[in-house]
Amino acid sequence: MDSFSSLITPLCLIDKNKLSANASRMHSLVLRSGLTFRPHVKTLKSVEGAAIYAPLPSPITVSTLSEARYFANAGYTDILYAVGMTPNKLPAVISLLEQGVRVCVVVDSLMAAQYLAKHTQNLTPPLRVLIELDVDDHRAGVAPQSDVLVETAACLSAGKGLVFCGVMAHAGASYDCHSMDAQKAMAKEECARTSLAAKRLAAAGFDCDTVSVGSTPTVLAGIDYTGANITELRAGVYATFDLVMADLHVCQQKDIALSVLTSVIGHQRDKNWVLVDAGWMALSRDKGSDKHGYGLVADSRGTILEGWYVADTNQEHGIIKHKEGLSLPKEGVGYGDMLRILPNHACATAGQYQQYHVTQDNKTVCDVWQSAYGW
Repeated sequence: MDSFSSLITPLCLIDKNKLSANASRMHSLVLRSGLTFRPHVKTLKSVEGAAIYAPLPSPITVSTLSEARYFANAGYTDILYAVGMTPNKLPAVISLLEQGVRVCVVVDSLMAAQYLAKHTQNLTPPLRVLIELDVDDHRAGVAPQSDVLVETAACLSAGKGLVFCGVMAHAGASYDCHSMDAQKAMAKEECARTSLAAKRLAAAGFDCDTVSVGSTPTVLAGIDYTGANITELRAGVYATFDLVMADLHVCQQKDIALSVLTSVIGHQRDKNWVLVDAGWMALSRDKGSDKHGYGLVADSRGTILEGWYVADTNQEHGIIKHKEGLSLPKEGVGYGDMLRILPNHACATAGQYQQYHVTQDNKTVCDVWQSAYGW
C-alpha cells in the first residue's frame, strides 16, 4: 500500500467504505420497491467499483459506447445505452450485439426510429429500442401525450431488425428539488407520466415490456410504485454522491465517497490564498449550485475544513480561500501538505481521470481501479 505522500497529485480518490455504505443504502431501498434495478455506471466507470454498486449479473445503464464496451468485456450482458442514438454509432452497437450483449438503445423522435428501421432490416439478433420520454420539460424525450409517441412505437414495431421494448424517463429536473417533499412529488410525476405513456401505447397495440424511470433523488425519495406498471429503476451518482446531492439533502457531505487529492504548491499570504495543483483539468468546471466554488476543501484524512473552498481555477492551479476571508490556518496547508477537494458534480470530476485510487484508511491507497475513459 502506498501512502498518500508518495503519490503524484492531483488524483481521483475513492473512499471504499463510503462507496459500500452508499451502495447498501440504495440497494436496500430498491429491494423494498420490488422492482428491477439498473444502475448507471457513468459516474464511477470502474469494473471494480461496479462490483460494489452494480455487481454482476446486474443490468446496467451507460452513457458512452466506451462504457458499453468496457463493461461488456467484463461480463455485463444487459446494457442500456441511454443517450439518443445517432447514425454514426449504429456499427458500434451492432458489434456489441454480435458479441452476445443484450444491448438496448433509445430514440426520442420519429426520424431516429425511421433511420434505425431502414438500416437494421437484416439484423440478427434484433436491436432492442426504448422510446425516451420527456416527463419534466428538462431535456430530451417525447411527450407522453403526443401523437409522435404512438407513431414512433409503430415504426419501431414494424422494423424487421428491431424490437420495440417500451419507454424510459429521467427526471433531471429533480436536481432542482430541494426538499424530500419536492423530490417525492417529482418522483410521482415521473412515474405518472411514464405510466401514462405506457398505457397509451398498450391501448394502441404496443405493449411495453420495459417501463423504466429514475434519478438518484427520485429513487431515494422511496415512493410507492404499486399499480404504476413501472418495471425498473435507474440511478447513478448515489454510489459516490457529491455536493449537488448534499445540497438537495439527498445525502450528507460526509457521505461523499469521491474526492480529488491535491498538494499545496504555494501561497499568496497577503490575500489569504492557498495554491494547489488541482485546477479545472482535475476538478472540472462544473460549479453545481454555485455555492461551493469548484469544490469544498478537506484535510488529507477527509475531514472538511469549514469555510474553505476552491474559489477559482486555472488549468493546473486551484485557488483556495475562506468564504469569510479568514486568515490561513497555521497547520495543514503548508507547502507540500495534501488536501482533498469534494466535487460539485462527481460525474464531471470522475470523468477527468483514467484511473481511480482507492483508500480504506484515509492514509494509504489499497488499490487502483481503471476507468472506461472517453467515448
